[in-house]
Amino acid sequence: MSKEKICNPWKDIEGYNCFGCAPGNPIGLRLEFCEEGDEIVSEWQPSPDYQGWLHVLHGGIQATLLDEICGWCVFRKLQTSGVTSKMEIQYLKPVLIEDNRPLALRAKITGQKRNFVQIEATLANPQGEICTRAQCVYYTFPQQEAKEKFHFCGCRTANEAETPENKTQK
Repeated sequence: MSKEKICNPWKDIEGYNCFGCAPGNPIGLRLEFCEEGDEIVSEWQPSPDYQGWLHVLHGGIQATLLDEICGWCVFRKLQTSGVTSKMEIQYLKPVLIEDNRPLALRAKITGQKRNFVQIEATLANPQGEICTRAQCVYYTFPQQEAKEKFHFCGCRTANEAETPENKTQK
């Protein structure tokens, strides 16, 4: 299955400095995302700046990575914004920080009831072993509210962003 890069709809908005995904945040995670079938995926290279125990990725950073990919699952799959309502994390094994070896993140929607969406996310080490798992519940906003209050203007892939009709909609 092919991966399609997702464009960050906020990257050019003045003041945008999300710790998880803003490309210009010097201390942020600078995550980028792709769509692969019904999943949102990302690879992220940890540095020693994000460790807890020696050579081990801090659990709070792991939670942030998983929360962020769940948010992007809402943006892309539901074309709206939302906020984390509940997050349950299972730390299955330590995530070692290995030189030049990225971690793999995956998330997919597993259920929806009214404005509440259930999302499952995983973080895998370079060997492909799932080290951390999260079950998130997101409260999603109606699209008009997402646009007015959170500057949400749609979440496209790079291929969709380059179509002639999308260029005229900008």
